[in-house]
Amino acid sequence: MNILYDEHLDGTIAPQDKADVLADLSQAIPDLTLLHHEEDLRPFECDGLSVYQVLPMLVALPETLDQVETLMRRCHALGVPVVTRGAGTGLSGGALPLEQGVLLVMSRFKRILEVDPEARVARVQPGVRNLAISEAAAPHGLYYAPDPSSQIACSIGGNVAENAGGVHCLKYGLTVHNVLKVEVITIEGERMTLGAEAFDAPGFDLLALFTGSEGMLGVITEITVKLLPKPETAKVLMASFDDVEKAGRAVGEIIAAGIIPGGLEMMDKLAIRAAEDFVKAGYPVEAEAILLCELDGVEADVADDCETVRRVLEAAGATDIQQARDEAERARFWAGRKNAFPAVGRMSPDYYCMDGTIPRRELPGVLKGIARLSEESGLRVANVFHAGDGNMHPLILFDANQPGELELAEDVGGRILELCVEAGGSITGEHGVGREKINQMCAQFQPDEITAFHAVKAAFDEHRLLNPGKNIPTLQRCAEFGAMHVHNNELSHPELPRF
Repeated sequence: MNILYDEHLDGTIAPQDKADVLADLSQAIPDLTLLHHEEDLRPFECDGLSVYQVLPMLVALPETLDQVETLMRRCHALGVPVVTRGAGTGLSGGALPLEQGVLLVMSRFKRILEVDPEARVARVQPGVRNLAISEAAAPHGLYYAPDPSSQIACSIGGNVAENAGGVHCLKYGLTVHNVLKVEVITIEGERMTLGAEAFDAPGFDLLALFTGSEGMLGVITEITVKLLPKPETAKVLMASFDDVEKAGRAVGEIIAAGIIPGGLEMMDKLAIRAAEDFVKAGYPVEAEAILLCELDGVEADVADDCETVRRVLEAAGATDIQQARDEAERARFWAGRKNAFPAVGRMSPDYYCMDGTIPRRELPGVLKGIARLSEESGLRVANVFHAGDGNMHPLILFDANQPGELELAEDVGGRILELCVEAGGSITGEHGVGREKINQMCAQFQPDEITAFHAVKAAFDEHRLLNPGKNIPTLQRCAEFGAMHVHNNELSHPELPRF
């Protein structure tokens, strides 16, 4: 697919001669691994959103901070854009490379530098896998709370860049709530420390700004994360429903009852069948929807909360409620949910995973809207949600070999995101904007807000060399997008000229 980047429109990024850039970097950093042959570049042409593919000009695989620092300084001097990549598990095209840029791969920075059980922190390099942090902390009775479904493979640097969540983020927060400090290198090759190991740091909260900035403000080189004590006990209830909207309403009723579950997940019938066929988790395949509700803490409190949630689920219309009998069954229940994405992939040649967030009270109505879009388009949609915090992951099934189906899936996905915005939500909860949702940023934000985002970007990266063309659209792009999407007989951004 031919990708057009906004930043190319104004000529900020001039075409680069590959041989000249390779020669310059090789001379400046002779011990740096640089890939430049097509067969070596091909594995890096996309991230987890594989429908978008671009062959990078060069791939750099540094092993030391000095190499990263020098690389950034030389790319800044040459005017060469840089895209940073971790494990490549992202689902929004955030690590999609540039034909005229360097792809900076941080996967060799994979050391756990320190686990401090008394301070309950760990210092890690950005290439460390999410799950590896909890494995290293386990002997001390501690763990790292954010647990995206890809935690066995995704890297903590990418988690910070995308502000990743997971099935337990309702109670324990997103990455931004569990990171204390990051070390970064700017596009000019300067080292910076954001945040502190104390509860607060002086000055503006640049750590929160940097978390979720999708590689647009700097390169992450070290992260200090919070560790939490493992709960004394955890119990999971699985509730079946004969109507997906009843399940959606039950989510809000659990929270209204004063219960904050460790995890509260929802799956519809298509996702249930896919997961059960793949994992054999013990899911009721005849149900229209299921809720997985995990309650953790002190034994007595968890027992009381289980009874309260059971009563709420019964009142909400659950047709069956099962409680995991032991730790093995609890693990199976969660294995089905965490493998829902690959499970759905077995049902269709391709699927398009969306990521929007809505207020919990709007869940039934948005589900109805998604069903309507599925029926209108003829494309099946499997729904998997972090229901407790309103983070939706509709999976749109299609066949890219059929002419027009990819474009149709993209259109349905965009309309689902706009539906989220109309419901008072957001176009992303944890996957980021990247390349995928850049048009929907125009539906989410007003021109003055987008202008402010560009000003923040310029404060860190004046020449827009870090991950250009992602996350923040130009106003020109929004004008074009507005010209295609007319609401209430009014054009979006009427003050801008049309092209």
